[in-house]
Amino acid sequence: MIRTFGRRATGTAMGRAMLRSLMNAGRVFVVQAATVLALLQPAFAADPDALWKIVHGQCVPDQQANGRPAPCVAVSLEGGYAVLKDIVGASQFLLIPTARITGIESPAVLEAATPNYFAAAWAARSWVETALHRSLPREDIGLAINAASARSQNQLHIHIDCLRPDVVDTLRRHADAIGENWSRLPVPLGRHAYLARRLDEAALAADSPFRLLAAGVPAAGADMADQTLVVAGMTFGGDKAGFVLLDGHVDLLAGDLAHGEDLLDHDCSVAK
Repeated sequence: MIRTFGRRATGTAMGRAMLRSLMNAGRVFVVQAATVLALLQPAFAADPDALWKIVHGQCVPDQQANGRPAPCVAVSLEGGYAVLKDIVGASQFLLIPTARITGIESPAVLEAATPNYFAAAWAARSWVETALHRSLPREDIGLAINAASARSQNQLHIHIDCLRPDVVDTLRRHADAIGENWSRLPVPLGRHAYLARRLDEAALAADSPFRLLAAGVPAAGADMADQTLVVAGMTFGGDKAGFVLLDGHVDLLAGDLAHGEDLLDHDCSVAK
């Protein structure tokens, strides 16, 4: 059975990214670098292509041959994605492209021809509600993709699950301060700083959050590998359905690996 796909990566990608960032900061010697790699070495045995093998090798062929997506719960050949239940949590699902796309750092996510995976992931939230046997307010659901150095799989995947109750509360309290341009959220989320912007419901289908981030935050667009992107459901002004887009970036000196999945609650406390 596949282990968790979304926990902090401890494979080669993470080791190299950590070493690169630390060395660029001039705070690590060669001996320290070797020590870091030695500590990470035991986890290198995990298969970073497990998700790709499941989707490309099982789900898509089964859908094509038999009209069934097993072991995924859904495959859209036209939409270019699959939905897979993660083994972590009762209600966590993953939206995975059927094309080979490594992650948030891939140039493909910014191309106009690439499917809007976040819009598809939001539509797939129905699987979360099915697993919980109840509907949820949009404010309770979030989508997250981790930075390249904070993931275990080299196939793009968006986590779909409940948001942490404290995150829901914080975003609700500061909703009026979130505008249509990217700006720093007044308070941290999970002890980490985030940029935030408002997005109306129809706008999610009109443009990909990947492109909105790259265009709206030039520094992020120039270094997408070190970004984490979270889409949180929101209702503005009491009746205007929309989203809060959250961008965090790797800051090793602050202990931030840009693991936006941390804002999700795989125990789904909001449903209890």
